[in-house]
Amino acid sequence: MRINRNDHNSAGAAPQNQPTPAPEAKQEAAASLEREPVKEKKRAPAKAKKHKAKPEPDAEEGKEKTRRRFPFGCLIVLIFLALVAFGGYKVMQFYGEIDGSTELGTEQTVTIEQGSSVGTIASQLKEAGIIHYDWLFKEYVKYSGKAGGIQYGDFALRPGMDYNTIIQTISQEVRRPTTNITIPEGTTAVGVAQIFVNAGLVDSVDTFLNCANGTDGSDFSQYSFWTQIPDNGRLMKCEGYLFPDTYNVYADEDVYYYVDTLYSEFSAKTEGLMDTINEKGTTLDDVVKLASFIQEEAGVESEDAKVSACFHNRLESSDPLWAEHKLESNACSYITQDVENNYLWNSPTAEYYGWPEMGSIPEEVLNLYDTYRISGLPAGPISCPGYAAIDAALNPDQQYIDEGYFFFVTGHPDTDVAGQYFYAKTAEEHQANVEKAGWAY
Repeated sequence: MRINRNDHNSAGAAPQNQPTPAPEAKQEAAASLEREPVKEKKRAPAKAKKHKAKPEPDAEEGKEKTRRRFPFGCLIVLIFLALVAFGGYKVMQFYGEIDGSTELGTEQTVTIEQGSSVGTIASQLKEAGIIHYDWLFKEYVKYSGKAGGIQYGDFALRPGMDYNTIIQTISQEVRRPTTNITIPEGTTAVGVAQIFVNAGLVDSVDTFLNCANGTDGSDFSQYSFWTQIPDNGRLMKCEGYLFPDTYNVYADEDVYYYVDTLYSEFSAKTEGLMDTINEKGTTLDDVVKLASFIQEEAGVESEDAKVSACFHNRLESSDPLWAEHKLESNACSYITQDVENNYLWNSPTAEYYGWPEMGSIPEEVLNLYDTYRISGLPAGPISCPGYAAIDAALNPDQQYIDEGYFFFVTGHPDTDVAGQYFYAKTAEEHQANVEKAGWAY
């Protein structure tokens, strides 16, 4: 018997006690190995994601959807081209307006006010139909550096003009005719109206006064003082507020323009006084009333504050002799003497109302304006005072108030003391001053 050795280091050695296969079996096994591919080591299969089964679209529906699909890229291109075309069209319009048209429209007169901005002028031109794009004209003027040459006045322009021609036209000095008007301090409202009539600016005194008093519907409520004038039976609402000064005004304007010019100046000059007026517990209307008397009775700026002090003492004193607080000014009273400048007797106002011809001043007027009859200030001012008188009414001479001066008189014009002022504390002192001033007969 043949004995086989165990070789544990030999690969493929048969284990002990196992029968050795027959040679035929070995050959079949080898052939089988050649026929079957070598299998790789099996891996754990990955879990498959579960998807809900989608229903199969109907064939006809799919075809319909395919037919409705729109090329959005083409749409975007079309929109872009449309925008480009529109933009190009507008740019051509802008250039066309700047360069002007070969066919010009009907000539129009455009009035440019003094101090108008380029934006305001551009808006005027657009409203007049001279241009279509006010913003374009504004920018063109701005970047062309020609804004500084634009003048004010009346200019003849036509729609379709090129921008350069428009600018050249409105840069010519074709100014509106103007005239100077001087209103002296202390002029009455009737007197102011007559000045404008004499200058050929207004057709009648009534036209001016109706506008200034608002009786023709004119509204000046843009000024705070206008709305604060009380409706207390005064003769004229405008009296005292037509500010006296020298004005350069257009010679071809309407009456509202002239009245508004005077009111605007009054508002500007008195605006700075309002804080003091409120602090003293008075009103602008009362200040103007008193100022009109100071203007008439003093007439010299250096004496305004002293005359104001005498009037303040009469109106506010605790002296029993002045308990009725009457102003007692001959400038507005029953006294009908030609030598006196009396608002109710021999002033333009009295002539306007016809009182001298009637032979007497109406009783209802005396009850509102006779300063020897009523206590306090009259219903309204008696003239249009200047700024110095208004300031003096608000700020009287404190020393004369403290020392108690109540009377004053000026030297008669035919004496050596003409124009001099004499002040007194008592009636006796005043009578002596009247004789000294040359007024005793």
